[in-house]
Amino acid sequence: MTFDAMLQRQIMGRFATGVTVITTRFGDEVSGMTANAVISLSLDPPLVAVCVDRGASMHAYLSQGGCFAINILRLDDEDISNRFAKPGPKDFSDLRVEEAQTGAPILSDALAWLDCRLVQTVETGDHDLFLGEPLAGATGEGAPLLYYGGRYDRLVSGTVREDRA
Repeated sequence: MTFDAMLQRQIMGRFATGVTVITTRFGDEVSGMTANAVISLSLDPPLVAVCVDRGASMHAYLSQGGCFAINILRLDDEDISNRFAKPGPKDFSDLRVEEAQTGAPILSDALAWLDCRLVQTVETGDHDLFLGEPLAGATGEGAPLLYYGGRYDRLVSGTVREDRA
């Protein structure tokens, strides 16, 4: 018996996630997509992953570009999330961007970011996992943009507790 995909979607929608924009560069072209299927896989060696639908244009860009940046969005970045969630060409013209090591665009106002070299692509169902080795990164201050139950959300306190071990 096959598990109901819509039930899976409803159940996993109860798992609060951060919101990111994944960006890449292939030659002179840049692209990006909103993603919440982002994983920290390993600390030794450092590895992260992003899950991308094989039918998405971003899939080809990532495959050809060989690099990506994970830009973790701030609470007030819903407009950026919505922009990069739409299909079609991506407009970076009014965004402050910079580059680190790979050339993938980094959103200057991101809460945090990682610049990664693509090291492996793993086929998984209708999506692929793009595994990246972080080469550079930074953190900033502020509260994260969250996604829960099919909509944007926020931390109740709006801050992260500093007293955790």
